[in-house]
Amino acid sequence: MPTLRRLCTLCLLLALMAPGSLWAATYSLIVQPILPRAAILKGWQPLADYLSKATGDHIQLEAALNFLTYWESMRQGKYDLVLDAAHFTGYRIEKMNYTPLAKLPGTVSFALVTGPKTLIFDPSELNGQRIATLPAPGLGALRLNAMFPNPARQPMLVTVNNSEEAVEDLLAGKVKAAMIPAPLVGNYPNLNTVLTTQPVPHMALSASPKVPKAVQDKIRSALLNATKTPAGQKMLQAVHIEGFQPVSANTYAPYAKLLQDTWGY
Repeated sequence: MPTLRRLCTLCLLLALMAPGSLWAATYSLIVQPILPRAAILKGWQPLADYLSKATGDHIQLEAALNFLTYWESMRQGKYDLVLDAAHFTGYRIEKMNYTPLAKLPGTVSFALVTGPKTLIFDPSELNGQRIATLPAPGLGALRLNAMFPNPARQPMLVTVNNSEEAVEDLLAGKVKAAMIPAPLVGNYPNLNTVLTTQPVPHMALSASPKVPKAVQDKIRSALLNATKTPAGQKMLQAVHIEGFQPVSANTYAPYAKLLQDTWGY
């Protein structure tokens, strides 16, 4: 019996010392669904892996099918860590007590674009025309709706699941224009830009109040110092960003008002 007890004690100690032991927690991470679900899961997995190593916990990457399902799940507090646009980040800060940890550098805008053979100089020329866009409450759709305040003079919005699908429909002649993130325009040099929206702060990573402060601090430190370590540099290269910057709740909270006419706000 003493031998058996010593064996059990040794097994317990080994389990506690092993990486990914029973004491490790699991936290969900989601990125807003601008790109196809498969592209998000592939493109952002290096970030999840990097944060898992930095925290000693398991960061599980998830992806929503579209903005409608994303909005509903987000409002229910389903996600522990969220990387998304300014208005969603502001909403969670204001309504759900999330804490912003770090942001991507710079700002982001949306572009209203047409195909290579369509020259349009003002959005009003698209009254009655089909425009492909991610559905509200995506920022692109909210900006697009604001361009047409007259209810009697509206385009026909064709909702798509992601921005790549919007461009595909545009190039196939299924729609007259598309609303896409401005950085994507550079991937399609034949597109014509009608206008670019006012910029907002770039995406930020925020944490649910369910995530312990100690874990939040580890994530914040890992992101802000990513450029200083080989592991961090490798992650940044894999997700194609320059780095992460410090962030303040005051920077994002005001953008929550962009959602005030959205159901569920």
